[in-house]
Amino acid sequence: MFYIDYVHILYNSLNSYRMSVSSLQKATLEKREVRKLQVIGGSTYIISLPKKWVTEIGLKKGSTLSIIKQEDGSFLLTPEELEKPKKAAEATIEVSPEDDPQSIIRKIVSTYLVGYNVIFIRTKDQRLTSTQRNTIKNFTRRMLVGTEIIADSPTELILKVLISYAELSVQSALRRMCIITASMHEDAVTALKTLDKELARDVVAMDDEVDRFGLYTIRQLKAAVQNENIIKEIGLTTGRDCLGYRLIAKAIERTADHAVEIAKNVFVLKKPLDAKILKKIDSIGKSAISVFNKAIESLFERDFQLANETVQKAKQVALLEKEVVASVLRRASMEEIGNLRLIIESIRRTAEYASDIAEIVLNMTVENAIKSSF
Repeated sequence: MFYIDYVHILYNSLNSYRMSVSSLQKATLEKREVRKLQVIGGSTYIISLPKKWVTEIGLKKGSTLSIIKQEDGSFLLTPEELEKPKKAAEATIEVSPEDDPQSIIRKIVSTYLVGYNVIFIRTKDQRLTSTQRNTIKNFTRRMLVGTEIIADSPTELILKVLISYAELSVQSALRRMCIITASMHEDAVTALKTLDKELARDVVAMDDEVDRFGLYTIRQLKAAVQNENIIKEIGLTTGRDCLGYRLIAKAIERTADHAVEIAKNVFVLKKPLDAKILKKIDSIGKSAISVFNKAIESLFERDFQLANETVQKAKQVALLEKEVVASVLRRASMEEIGNLRLIIESIRRTAEYASDIAEIVLNMTVENAIKSSF
């Protein structure tokens, strides 16, 4: 009985969907106008626009339109007035002295990521608490690329994003994230070998820089999804890449997090590790970061073959992990084994995230490796 009802509901839903699609197609056809391409002067091609469209948009004789060729061969016509920069989008966050500073930060991050360029943090009639004010200021300076505090009063802070899309592209931000992340992993393993706790602290501190560029990248990609005209401004070639770059940014952030985990374990160790264990950890660490660097190279070079090779090399790191773990179990003390297993796992995860990045690159560049039948 349930199965019959379910099929009936599914059938009705399918009919509704078909009706919706049909209505959409009908509406699209009603808006469609067909015009023939004409030639004047023997070398200039022109096409006329429907008078109704021109009137609705407010165009007149002499109005300027930009023409952008799309990837599918179509053309996008945009009146010059629509291309002029609009007033910076503003958002207001109202707070009270009782609000948790971290809750305010989450609201700021959300407005920043959505694309607001001016963010007001205001109280109605009371002062911002010292904790709230300092937390907001420190977070803005540490984590929001291109954002400055342009006003500071007892009841209000105003944040403004001053950087433009062209000044720092998505690829430039990602490249910066990758350089920092690779350096973090190398320093974390070095700190482990020498028990250099100061270097380990530096690794932990550098994570903020990766997250900072990660937030900026997400902001840029969200803007590109909402307005395809800025895709090229942020350094991309097609809107299809936006999701891929978003996933890659997340993988890089998680890779940096694992570098932090390696560094944190340095604080726990009380004495230098066995030389043979260190040698094996150093070897697998270099292999993992090499795979990571190759994955990033395949991204920026848009190299399908290199990405494919990177996926294969990432699997070899998993095999090395078993060998290193076996060595740890033979040579390490009981109190060291737990920490070392976590360190080795983080190194393996670095290679796995590199493999994830390479697989995304495969999806983004597959057209370079196949012959289209269209």
